Amino acid sequence: MQLDLVDKKILGFLQEDNKQTNKLLSLKLNLSVTAVYERIKKLERLGIIKKNVCLLDKNKINLDFVAFCHIKLVQHSKDYVIKFEEEVTKLKEVLECYHISGDYDYLLKVLVKDMEAFREFMVKKLTSIDHIGSTHSTFMISEVKHTTAFSLDY
Repeated sequence: MQLDLVDKKILGFLQEDNKQTNKLLSLKLNLSVTAVYERIKKLERLGIIKKNVCLLDKNKINLDFVAFCHIKLVQHSKDYVIKFEEEVTKLKEVLECYHISGDYDYLLKVLVKDMEAFREFMVKKLTSIDHIGSTHSTFMISEVKHTTAFSLDY
């Protein structure tokens, strides 16, 4: 779908702060409130705006230990892939899971309280999933860049 400049501006403003009112957006865009409302509804209908969420500060809720886990399955059969993906999506500690190319099959972003909680996650949850051949974990030292906003400059 091709977005026009106004749609891109609306999406940019909403990515900065989704609690902005349609009235405020209309002032920023020099459009009527109704026009802004209709455009946002259209973007929702088209699935471009998937949902509205609240972003939390992981440090303030004591979940600031970030680990990246590389997972290699013992086999790449359809059944093993489906089973792994079903099980890993149930783990609340896993924020993101990607099926990747290269030496490993999956990359997980895991968020827990501390190293002890990570160990418990690995021993009691992740490695209990069938068909995992090996894992390799790395830990975040500092967060250099983290954003949820997509660039719409295309």
